[in-house]
Amino acid sequence: MTVHGERAVIPATSRAEAAGVLKRFTDGYTDAYRRLDPALVDRVETGALAEIGRADLAVQRAATPGGNPGYPALVLDDARFTIPKMAGWPKFFVADTRSNRDGNRWLVVFTRAGAGKPWKAAYLSLLADGRVPAFVTDADGYAQAVPAREADGLAAAPGALSGAYADYLRTGKGTVFADGPATSGLRADRAPLARTPNFWTEFIDTPDGAPGFPSPALRTKDGGALVFVTAHHREKRTMAQGVTPTVSDARTKALLTGDLRTAVTFTRVSESAVQVPASGRAVFLNRIESLTAARGE
Repeated sequence: MTVHGERAVIPATSRAEAAGVLKRFTDGYTDAYRRLDPALVDRVETGALAEIGRADLAVQRAATPGGNPGYPALVLDDARFTIPKMAGWPKFFVADTRSNRDGNRWLVVFTRAGAGKPWKAAYLSLLADGRVPAFVTDADGYAQAVPAREADGLAAAPGALSGAYADYLRTGKGTVFADGPATSGLRADRAPLARTPNFWTEFIDTPDGAPGFPSPALRTKDGGALVFVTAHHREKRTMAQGVTPTVSDARTKALLTGDLRTAVTFTRVSESAVQVPASGRAVFLNRIESLTAARGE
């Protein structure tokens, strides 16, 4: 009997395949960082994670053109796979792992765009041991995915979170998110940069969604969901008359294009794990933001 993955509700993958996907990712990650070749990132990563990886390798390659063969291999073990039953594409699963880099649990979200397409890592979240939410599972141990547009029983639909976040950062208004470093704290950090004696700043926050930046979501036992979200953030600094923009940060210098005359625009991407409750306000459990481009004008 043929099972059509685009229609049948089936496990996104098997646990054996998930383990192989995780191993392929760590091997590919290590190879890319040893060879310092940004093109290698796209073999095993996609979405925001790939954008960060390509920028990281471009920066490191600028400093070490010959590569870094001594780069220590990434090891992700003690893997606990959360695999949802799903119909249609893309499919995803989450690997909750122990890393040889720090004491956190590394949650890696793998997505697969379609039949015949490879699994790639789309999100990475770092959570302290014990902070990983408990997921709803059925009798066979499979999790429950939440469709992007489904808000039933949640404070917000997973697919709406990126837009709501961009709106909040722009206006400071909204009832979706709780106060915290990624919300009210980020707006407070930006406020002094809006206008200074030497420059003024325009912040442009852009929401992201499928197909390039899907928002995978899993039901949690507390009645809510854990959602993984991407957004892009641009910061344009325009200099006061007579002031020339300067760049001192090594990462920014390596990623800089254009000519520094009157302004510089920084482009960053953020990827986050957000706990969305059944009622109340969503909380960022982890948010990783990284500079991916800079352009002088």
